[in-house]
Amino acid sequence: MAAGLLPPEPASLNPVRGVAIGTARAAIRKPGKRDLLVVRFAPGSLAAGVFTRNRFCAAPVLVCKEHLLAGTGGIRALVVNTGNANAGTGAQGLRVARETCAHLASMLGVKPETVLPFSTGVILEPLPIERLLAGLPEALEAGQDAGQGWLEAAEAIMTTDTVPKAASRRIQLGGREVHVSGISKGAGMIRPNMATMLALIATDAGVSRPVLQRWVAEVADLSFNRITVDGDTSTNDSFLLVATGPPGNAIDRDDHPDAAPLRAAIEAVAIELAQAIVRDGEGATKFITIRVEGAQSVPEAAQVAYAVAHSPLVKTAFFASDPNLGRILCAVGYAGVMELDADRVDLHLDTVHVATRGGRHPDYREEDGQRVMRQQDITVRIGLGRGGHAATVWTCDFSHDYVAINADYRS
Repeated sequence: MAAGLLPPEPASLNPVRGVAIGTARAAIRKPGKRDLLVVRFAPGSLAAGVFTRNRFCAAPVLVCKEHLLAGTGGIRALVVNTGNANAGTGAQGLRVARETCAHLASMLGVKPETVLPFSTGVILEPLPIERLLAGLPEALEAGQDAGQGWLEAAEAIMTTDTVPKAASRRIQLGGREVHVSGISKGAGMIRPNMATMLALIATDAGVSRPVLQRWVAEVADLSFNRITVDGDTSTNDSFLLVATGPPGNAIDRDDHPDAAPLRAAIEAVAIELAQAIVRDGEGATKFITIRVEGAQSVPEAAQVAYAVAHSPLVKTAFFASDPNLGRILCAVGYAGVMELDADRVDLHLDTVHVATRGGRHPDYREEDGQRVMRQQDITVRIGLGRGGHAATVWTCDFSHDYVAINADYRS
């Protein structure tokens, strides 16, 4: 069961002007599952993305990058299939991804490079393109209500997710109402360098391509690049940011009067979607915030936070509500921070001061640690005493179900 995560209320998901969403049951891997998503965008829409850093990246990732470059960011549609990652499929996989884009482009009367493909699911298996193409008419037929269908879209991209993930914000810019809505999926193979993670956020504001590209990278670093379930970086991770607003009124610089509130809304949606991925981590029962302070740099703080978040010993202790908190200090010590002075490290579990000056805090009592460990939401705060920089990483525990889910993933 997801750690404190409920499905979003459909009424809370705002329609985005210039967006049409449709889904279909294409039986890509299992019959009867909604497993194909097509999102269409109005003429003039622009997109920017960040993708997996896994060198064994999937064919759709390569084609997405290729099309974004060739089309200078112009986008008219995207297509997502689940059940098959089209990764580890070589030249055939690239051909299938390009053929998917060409086929959908022909149906829509647009250029193939303005169509972006995304896949998620099992690696090293050929994508059954005939099923995907056969499902496209149904998805297009369903996508007639402009801007609606975000919850259905979130459901269509789920794999081992147990809860659909979608979020929205509504803001006022220059006297007009602007919407930001998005979806994500992911539950395992999650450590985005860029997690298996897909995310789409769209806004009906106008934003120039250079600003979009800068924002998508910056927002990713504060959201999707600050989560981990199991430390694995997928072959297919993708985060796309789309603006459908008129280019004549576009935000084209960071000091534009509308830039700060819009970027804040996009960041808020991204963080909500990223945290939802962690809360729905495979077998997760706890949501854990790891805050590292007093570092010499933000990368150093993140390095320590990830060392703690990735430790199986730490994660299993949280699952058992066992305050075996020396495991956290152990992970801090092997995180690779040169010349770390252990005598300057502080450790808090929520408000409970656990360790200081290289050892157990004199007022710490194990029953206080266990009380916090039993909570569903837990904050670990680590002070390094080295500088003024900080970073936060969100993770979850490891339960028996994590092993069961991944042992049975293909069955």
